[in-house]
Amino acid sequence: MSTISWFIPSLIKGSGGHRTILQHAQFLQATGHECFIYLEDEHGIGSARDKVNALFQMDFLNVIYGWKNATQTDVAIATVWYSSAFVASLPFSCKKVYFVQDYEAWFNPMGDAYLMAENSYQYNLVPITIGRWLRHTLKEKFDVNGYNFEFGADLKIYKRLPNFQKEKAICFIHQPDKPRRCSRLGLEALGIVKHRCPDVKIYLYGSDIKDNIWFEHENLGLIDLKKCNEIYNKCTVGLCLSSSNPSRIPFEMMAAGLPVVELWRDNNLYDLPDDAVLLANQTPESLAEAIIKVITDKNLAENMSSAGQKFMMNRDLKVETEQFYNALSNIISDKQYDENLVTKMYNGVAVKADFTREASLNALHIVTPSRIKKIAMLLPLSIREPLKKIYRLFKGI
Repeated sequence: MSTISWFIPSLIKGSGGHRTILQHAQFLQATGHECFIYLEDEHGIGSARDKVNALFQMDFLNVIYGWKNATQTDVAIATVWYSSAFVASLPFSCKKVYFVQDYEAWFNPMGDAYLMAENSYQYNLVPITIGRWLRHTLKEKFDVNGYNFEFGADLKIYKRLPNFQKEKAICFIHQPDKPRRCSRLGLEALGIVKHRCPDVKIYLYGSDIKDNIWFEHENLGLIDLKKCNEIYNKCTVGLCLSSSNPSRIPFEMMAAGLPVVELWRDNNLYDLPDDAVLLANQTPESLAEAIIKVITDKNLAENMSSAGQKFMMNRDLKVETEQFYNALSNIISDKQYDENLVTKMYNGVAVKADFTREASLNALHIVTPSRIKKIAMLLPLSIREPLKKIYRLFKGI
């Protein structure tokens, strides 16, 4: 058994990225490896172990504040772009691995941070990526060989529930604090849907941020995993927009039998099946067209539901973690790398809709800002951003 050190960013409540990291670390710990979780926070308050347990309900024997407190280890794992250089420069010999969940360069405007995030893939760490597209991209852009594991879901949580009444409803993962989740684009598409199908119910979830939204909806905020599955069982279609690596959410939706609408972009063509997901052109009109297709065509919805459940049948979270474990074991044992071609999974055509003035007016509904927002917009950016964080903090209390 090996000692394995994980270097993870500051903890964020409800973060799917953190949960994925910790689930894989937990699996390693359960198999007998000694895991050390190093949190980015240099001067954390309270027990680091208790903090992880409170936020993610996972218990680790060794949780330590501060990456600089790292000691000799057999394997060091970077988990965020700015930890890659840190792991690469560790002053002792060990296997150096990069747990890659997204193409993080795209989280930044073109400039230093963008290029430095791209540099993170070039420090001779061996990447293990979630999904096929990332592995394909690292090879294509940087000629870096790596491993991948497939997206999975906790099938004990995400499943069809008996005697659950379906509604003519849409659920949308609405996270305006994450630009890659395209909250504005999703809202514009839903504005068109609500205009064309006034009787459809719209659920937003995934964030405590309450935006000014011009159509009738119910914002559920941050909800637990069991509630997510209930919503997936209740709705007719799920909308999740991923402009970088696919979110885990479409896979959880499919496991619950919920048809999915996503963006037709290269990043979604390698991991999503074309019989359970509709990929739409990135305009609000096209996304709305795809959603309405599922809502109004009962046979299509039922076929997509069955296909999604079948696709996820053998993709339990344990399978995902085992694939990760096998990849890491190959790296630890210096097993010869077996390069195989990553091919596209989605072979369907993109849903496209023509631009119309009526649809545009419903999508681009102008929301009048509140008096507080009007005042805030007059302040310098250096003052406005900290005030925004304080405002959101008090708003959530």
